[in-house]
Amino acid sequence: MTPDVAAAADRIRPHARRTPLWRTEVDGRPIVFKLEHLQLTGSFKLRGALNTLIASGSPDRVVTASGGNHGLGVTKAAQLLGLHATVFVPVSAPEGKVRRIEAAGAKLIRHGDTYAEAVLAARETPGFYVEAYNDPTVVAGQGTVAAEVVEDAPDVDAIAVAVGGGGLAAGTALASSGRLTVAVEPDRCCALHHALAAGKPVDSEVVSVASSALGATRVGEVPFEILSTHPVASVLVPDPETLSARDRLWEEFRLAVEPAAAVPFAAWLAGQVPGELACVVLCGANTDWTP
Repeated sequence: MTPDVAAAADRIRPHARRTPLWRTEVDGRPIVFKLEHLQLTGSFKLRGALNTLIASGSPDRVVTASGGNHGLGVTKAAQLLGLHATVFVPVSAPEGKVRRIEAAGAKLIRHGDTYAEAVLAARETPGFYVEAYNDPTVVAGQGTVAAEVVEDAPDVDAIAVAVGGGGLAAGTALASSGRLTVAVEPDRCCALHHALAAGKPVDSEVVSVASSALGATRVGEVPFEILSTHPVASVLVPDPETLSARDRLWEEFRLAVEPAAAVPFAAWLAGQVPGELACVVLCGANTDWTP
């Protein structure tokens, strides 16, 4: 099944926000921010969840597992469609994200020490299971972020995104009309980087301040197939640079994002995002932090 980003855009348009672009300069260099952290639920994950539930015919019972943002996206998508979701989270899931999932109306179940353990429990629960990233329909939904960038800023020549399981990066590669996708990961939480080096998805350590959003131990096979056959640059950044980039977004622009969303901006600040005009996707804002 080939992800169809155009069909996804038609499905989710009545429900999701078309998030704005912001053209500005940093250190004398032009940059475009895609303010996806202003999406309903505070992250891009709503897009893939909506596309999946609508394409599946709006099933009665919706189940998923999440470290936070995906669960919130599925919960909100279900709510918008008049459905109810059950979300499994590991006991280590950040309280801020857990609180938001419950407030959005999901039945929340804490299970296991890791995301993988939460997934196993969720899959044993009756209902329609919504993948976080390893599904063509999810990938197509996430690709609508880049489709909007291309439509609104055709002069952009590279799109930088954070990578966890690879859904957003794969969707970006599909929808970027040949532009370079810069896939950025924390240097100790880099499942895609290891997969590209090995030629296949492999297990990776998960040690990062951004692990609640980017903590997939293995990139999905569906995203990997796409990313390994499209123009993609794999970039790593250390956690101190990520936190510095997050704080700078707040201090200079009053943009409050979670660490995962600052990962591609950290790469851009370090000169690791090529091109004359890059778009940096700020993918989420579901965190409790003090600048």
